Amino acid sequence: MTAAAGLRTVLIVPERFRGPEGTANGGWIAGTLASSLTGGGHDSAVEVTLHKPVPLETELAIEHVGNTVALVQGDRHLVEAIPVLGQVFEAPPFVAFNDAARAEAGFPGQVRHPIAGCFACGLREPGDGLRIFPGPIEGTDLVAAGWRVPVGVTDENGVVPDSIIWAALDCATGWAGYRAEGSDGGPVQPVESALLGRLTGQVFGRVYPGGRYSVVARAVGSEGRKLFGASAVYEADGTLIAAAEATWITPRP
Repeated sequence: MTAAAGLRTVLIVPERFRGPEGTANGGWIAGTLASSLTGGGHDSAVEVTLHKPVPLETELAIEHVGNTVALVQGDRHLVEAIPVLGQVFEAPPFVAFNDAARAEAGFPGQVRHPIAGCFACGLREPGDGLRIFPGPIEGTDLVAAGWRVPVGVTDENGVVPDSIIWAALDCATGWAGYRAEGSDGGPVQPVESALLGRLTGQVFGRVYPGGRYSVVARAVGSEGRKLFGASAVYEADGTLIAAAEATWITPRP
């Protein structure tokens, strides 16, 4: 929940919106800061860099300085968001909802999930988490999932906030990296050993509670310890609702 205080906003991340144990889901926190930066508008993309894990159920501060928004804990700089004008996303292509839903049968996390409690892709109870389970689309480099939006993720006005959409965009890029091949032809380091470092995204339209959407992602390369991915959320008719580009950081050898 938040409470405004001039150019400083208090933020407490509820336990529900967790990612790795004890910390916030990266996509949810990125979307929260993006919304704080834009005031809920969708005129430009926002680049969010996650410097440190964000703790749960802890009083944090969102600080507005110029065209930048930062999430801080005392003197610790946790996350930073800046606008990105003229961003052009190379979104993964549309996958029909039924095909995306069938791909979930191949979701690796059903067998071995490193973060089973994750709000976005974890094995949470229906209606609690988003339960986005990206599996491979045969004959392509894509992973996809059929997203059935829980009715319990709306705000006080009955609107699905951008933070929820950003959460949907986040984890899919990690699971795309799980099955991708590196530049040397071998498998890249799996998502379970990487952390989200940056998410640049933009929401173009609304998501509705109870609706059905396709979440599609692909890995787009690697550089040193960095893994890159792209994701998108589509309506049933193929309308692009949101897109993102992600950078994941793998541990030092």
